[in-house]
Amino acid sequence: MRDQVRTELELIEPFDEIEHEHHAEALSWVKSGAELFRLAKPATPPRHLVSYFAVVDEQNILLIDHKNAQRWLPAGGHVEPQEHPRSTVLRELEEELGFTCPHPVEAPVMITCTATVGLTAGHTDVSLWYVVRAKREQSMNYDENEFSGIRWFPFSDVPLERSDPHLGRFIAKLRSNPSVSYVERRAS
Repeated sequence: MRDQVRTELELIEPFDEIEHEHHAEALSWVKSGAELFRLAKPATPPRHLVSYFAVVDEQNILLIDHKNAQRWLPAGGHVEPQEHPRSTVLRELEEELGFTCPHPVEAPVMITCTATVGLTAGHTDVSLWYVVRAKREQSMNYDENEFSGIRWFPFSDVPLERSDPHLGRFIAKLRSNPSVSYVERRAS
């Protein structure tokens, strides 16, 4: 599985200097032989792999009001031992939002290495960011034990002050990359 995780990382083209740093850090971590998967909650080992997935409809993103993190975040979860990160997307999509991915999960768009905050602060999530395309009308049944709510936000209206510190960069990357087919770019 380590080789498959490395391959996912190698598919990512870093967007800016921060992502270049995170990309190099994540590749070094994967190649080091360190444990990649969370073995015990909340932080064993203290650095572990996460699959984030942004549910996107044109210029809108679905965010979850995460109880533990106390932030508006994309959906996602910890990659289970020996689970492919794309399989994590499929599993978490059903567990967290109650629907099946309407398309094959494509290569990750971004990588981040982030110290966690909120009720389970103190560890580092190495997060592969994926995109799931869905319509805003899609019926969703979110996990009320984990989330206070879910909401669609226009890209221009995301509450960045209360979200993942890299979400603004992720949205900028989606909007600026003409090869990213899942986001329609508006004419300037």
